[in-house]
Amino acid sequence: MKSFSPIILFIIVLVTLAGCAVGPDFHSQNMATPSLYTASPLPAQTVSAQSDSGAAQRFAFAEELPAQWWTLFGSPDLDMMIKQGIADSPTLELAKAKLRELQENRKAQVGALFPSVDAGVSANRQKISGASLGEPDMDIDPFTLINASINVSYTFDIFGGARRQLEALQAQVEYQQFQLEGAHLTLTANIVTAAIQEASLRAQIRSTLDILAVQQKQLDVLKTQLELGAVSKTAVLSQETELAMTKAGLPPLEKQLDITRHALSVLIGKFPGDGKIPEFSLDSMHLPESLPVSLPSLLAHQRPDVRASEALLHLACAAVGVATANLYPQITLSGSYGFQATSTDVLFSGQSVVWNLGAGLVQPIFHGGQLTAKRRSAIAVYDQAAAQYRQTVLKSFQDVADVLRALETDARTLQAQAQAEAAAKATLALTEKQFELGAVSYLSLLVAQRDYQKTLINVISARAQRYADTAALFQALGGGWWNRKALSADSPLEKAGI
Repeated sequence: MKSFSPIILFIIVLVTLAGCAVGPDFHSQNMATPSLYTASPLPAQTVSAQSDSGAAQRFAFAEELPAQWWTLFGSPDLDMMIKQGIADSPTLELAKAKLRELQENRKAQVGALFPSVDAGVSANRQKISGASLGEPDMDIDPFTLINASINVSYTFDIFGGARRQLEALQAQVEYQQFQLEGAHLTLTANIVTAAIQEASLRAQIRSTLDILAVQQKQLDVLKTQLELGAVSKTAVLSQETELAMTKAGLPPLEKQLDITRHALSVLIGKFPGDGKIPEFSLDSMHLPESLPVSLPSLLAHQRPDVRASEALLHLACAAVGVATANLYPQITLSGSYGFQATSTDVLFSGQSVVWNLGAGLVQPIFHGGQLTAKRRSAIAVYDQAAAQYRQTVLKSFQDVADVLRALETDARTLQAQAQAEAAAKATLALTEKQFELGAVSYLSLLVAQRDYQKTLINVISARAQRYADTAALFQALGGGWWNRKALSADSPLEKAGI
């Protein structure tokens, strides 16, 4: 037992040293952030509650975002579409599969921290020459050599290289987890935005058809007046031109509606020709009146893209540690214990026991500057990741500031368009009464009807933009993923028990 004492002492020293890890330790970033998203304070409401142009929206600062924020739009069809999209989207399945890959790679790296143990059994029939034993004239009969042994090998992680690699793989797992959350947020936001666009295009097409009907009536009246000599040919040609221009605007709207519906199908994992997509309308959607706005200090912790960027920074930090550990010695301890005999009868007897115990050390001395250059390269990659992280944080604040101001101007735009629509409606009502009394011509009535329909299209666009920017706010703030259970990366085969 005394012969093992130096080796045991050596192992104890190595285990003690293995508690440290070279390279920088990563700490969560605490980038200084402003107290306001915009240079000037936002108003308490985005539009007056008394306006007929839509419900008042209120910025609710420091309130939590719901995880299923799309339910605030109050559309069962929209909820159904998003549920189907989450279940069947190939984009989400791709992100989940990538997450599972990285999780398994991390588990594999955990094994590097423990000794490797292998058992082996072999049997060889061989004949050797007596010359190998110093007896060239000796004739040695063929024999069978049987080996049964257990081999143990362990590389001591004295300077933390293996642990830094494990840390890097964990950072990759965290990065992919936030990539998955980001894909989930993008998918839900795209479905909501596409549904709003579908509703807007459908309403614009209806109003355009109404305008075409009015313009056709105007043209018919003018043609009759031309036959009676009441108007010139120029008036008829002018009306025909206006009618043709309105007709030219209809096919692009119809094309865009089809494209939007195709996009909705693909977003929920269906072919454009499969099944039916609900027909949405703005009137069937509820405009969220209370808009939760996270504190600026929390935004960087809530945006999936920022958290993913921070995970990449963590990965780069761990890579510096790995490159640093490669500059230091690597010590490996190996040993085996087993039996060796020429027949199974005596294989496990005492005289057949064989064993060995060894240790090896590799200290890099000269690699032409390769190892130090790789470490400097890893530091440069870390600096890139740090700059990218800061840029991602700045961009996240820009996104929120842009959409907050957009919501404010959307409300004013909608209010102005609603006022124009109200004025056109009042003009139409007055013209109708005057026409009934014979004070104005039928053509004047048709002009008033056409102008009113045009203001309706403008109101439709303004309403849709307000809905879309509301969805953009929820997306810019991170979507509330932290208020629900993390997305599962289970494989469909695992769920099926395969």
